[in-house]
Amino acid sequence: MKRILGAIAAGVVAFSGIYALAASLSVTSNTLGAGTAVVASCQAAALNATYTPLAYSTTVPGYTAATVTLTGLASSCYSLPYRVTLYGAGNASLGEATGTTPASGTSFAASFTAVSAASVTGVAVVIGG
Repeated sequence: MKRILGAIAAGVVAFSGIYALAASLSVTSNTLGAGTAVVASCQAAALNATYTPLAYSTTVPGYTAATVTLTGLASSCYSLPYRVTLYGAGNASLGEATGTTPASGTSFAASFTAVSAASVTGVAVVIGG
């Protein structure tokens, strides 16, 4: 009986410590942690992605894409860091490019190591500070 009460007491103490630690985590738009936060977007409209140039490769074999051009950039997103990821089957990353959006204009290009154009099933773009 004493062992059972001791085990219950130890469990309560351990759970209290873990709960207190989790409750102390906070989330803001510039940090990562457990939780959620509303983050304002610099871009209200959708960006359009095109893959250029498409070039034929005999080693693939097939067409490859080495650059993604994004158009429709809002001025509120100027001079911010970006990350563009090309995805394939099963959401596997085929390549990733990082950089900074331009200080003016409505488009920018992200360059990759050439990937099979037939393998690309999606693109993800993150712009943020």
